[in-house]
Amino acid sequence: MSLPVPNLDDRRFQDLVDDAKRHIQRHCPEWTDHNVSDPGVTLVEAMAQMVDQLLYRLNRVPDKLYVKFLDLIGVQLFPPAAAICDVTFWLAAPRDTAVTVPADTRVSTRRHDRHDRAVVFSTTRDLVIPPTKVTHAIAVGAGGDPNAPSTRHILHDITSDGARCFGTPPRAGDSFVVGLDRPAPSCAVLLRIGSEIEGIGVDPEDPPLAWEAYDGFEWLPCELDRDSTGGMNRPGEVVLHVPARHHMAVLGGESAAWIRCRVTEPGPDQPFYSASPMVKRLQAMTLGATTGAVHAEIVRNEVIGVSEGVAGQRFRVAKAPIVSAGTDMVIEVSGPDGWERWQERIGFGRLGPDDKAFTLDPTLGEISFGPTVRLEDGSARQYGAIPPKGASIRVPEYRSGGGAAGNVSARSLTMLQTPIPYIGRVENRLPAEGGVDGEDIENAKERGPIRLRALGRAVTPQDYVHLAHREAPEAARIHCVPSDADNGVRVLVVPAAASDEHGRLDFETLVPPEEMLQRIAHVLEQRRTVGARVVVEPPVYHGITVVCRLRARHKIDEPRVRLIAQRTLYRYLHPILGGHDGDGWTFGQAVHLADVFAILQKVREVEAIEEVKIFPADPITGARGEESDRIDIGRDGLVFSYHHQVRVESAGL
Repeated sequence: MSLPVPNLDDRRFQDLVDDAKRHIQRHCPEWTDHNVSDPGVTLVEAMAQMVDQLLYRLNRVPDKLYVKFLDLIGVQLFPPAAAICDVTFWLAAPRDTAVTVPADTRVSTRRHDRHDRAVVFSTTRDLVIPPTKVTHAIAVGAGGDPNAPSTRHILHDITSDGARCFGTPPRAGDSFVVGLDRPAPSCAVLLRIGSEIEGIGVDPEDPPLAWEAYDGFEWLPCELDRDSTGGMNRPGEVVLHVPARHHMAVLGGESAAWIRCRVTEPGPDQPFYSASPMVKRLQAMTLGATTGAVHAEIVRNEVIGVSEGVAGQRFRVAKAPIVSAGTDMVIEVSGPDGWERWQERIGFGRLGPDDKAFTLDPTLGEISFGPTVRLEDGSARQYGAIPPKGASIRVPEYRSGGGAAGNVSARSLTMLQTPIPYIGRVENRLPAEGGVDGEDIENAKERGPIRLRALGRAVTPQDYVHLAHREAPEAARIHCVPSDADNGVRVLVVPAAASDEHGRLDFETLVPPEEMLQRIAHVLEQRRTVGARVVVEPPVYHGITVVCRLRARHKIDEPRVRLIAQRTLYRYLHPILGGHDGDGWTFGQAVHLADVFAILQKVREVEAIEEVKIFPADPITGARGEESDRIDIGRDGLVFSYHHQVRVESAGL
């Protein structure tokens, strides 16, 4: 139990007025008019109001001292984390020469009015969009070797009658392999195919085909953007997003950058080919490329000051806060032989006077050099090296920005703020994720005693959560539960994920990146108690589907009521923003039909709730379970809204 904070003066406005009136009666008994309308009373109340404000400020002193104590034990506010996403740059038209999109190219969301603020992302590396063309085309049978002599090089067999790209009849595993003159890593490649309806039996809207690219060792899946060929059955275009590991390789005795269309095993209700499609023409070109972008401004080669040659110097960057780039920060100090690199460290406790290191407060953007400490015997010890007097100090690169506002939905980044020749449009095909607002002082006050008590060791569940949050502040929620094994704990990580305009979440965005899980596991492994086994993983998500029938209030549009009711359900049954307090559904809390009924009753546009049903649903397959009044969630589980169905009836029915 924490110690109570003293109230230095508990008098309020009315207490001050009453005290003043008692003093007036004692020292000036001839003044008897104490009505509220009396000018003297008005003056007394004005002074009491001012003193009341002074007392309020005085009572803030214990909070200030508490925060200062947190600063002395090294508690720093967690900085914001920047959202990241992949951005695709589309060419206005195919080019015969390469087009380069330089690093730091800025893209943003569209502003809908003058009060709206655009969310700006910056690309993290140079992007080259090379031209491509077809050089080879090979037909490979199921289980066949493309380097075998029997492999058909159909590009040379294409005549006015065309050439078959699969076997006769086609089998699962048959491949149509296309060779490009150069690799197209992370590029959007268009294949223009001329063909006729020869692949009889296949559903043109759902052909059993998979597109893949070769990296020299294995075939990697390509993302299919669009396919107007109906399974290679009619003239059309196939646009593929090629993976980043696309390389030149030798197949069929020919060197090229290979892409293939492979026949897959048909699904339960999926029609299959009875004859092979006939290819008559084949052409390839590059339409665009994809690169990573971060919700931050990338600042390079900023000079932050000149050293005075003394210990304990501090410098600040121009644009705080600094968001993590995934690696330790580096600064450069000028010297006779050029710029010398200094490394970031957590503290100076183990450093000697020759260790070129510094510490960083990312929230303030402050860089600190080591202090000189006077020892008991009167000598002094220097922790960390001191930059020479007159040396310039610069930061080669840092990122400024971040926050939850960067978790934009898919296809929101459509504005190109940095003009690039030959680029027609830009988009993010998937939502941005990972953006988290910086920590506030109230949360730091709660965290300070935990840090002081744990001393960097993981013993209690709160210790595990605290250390995991410190290592991965971009995570939206972290929870610790005992595992089924003896002396084991499970650390459950929920990444920051963006909802769409209706409050829905894509289930894929709730899976934390493997890099984040490994980073947390590495830190906890070093700080766990002896014999404890730690597992870091996402929680078990339980899909919930609500089916309800509502009656709208008089003169309120039914579509509007349906939209509001759906938003309410998606918001309530939300793993990050849901629950009664709006800070995420409680781990392990069961879903009750009565709670769903109660949350719908709060919708002002609803006149009456006719019927409500809740079903468990598999968030991956979508399979719905049996209707229930209560859906239990394990202690390691969280709810996930899956396709709520709302039917609204007019008030007159």
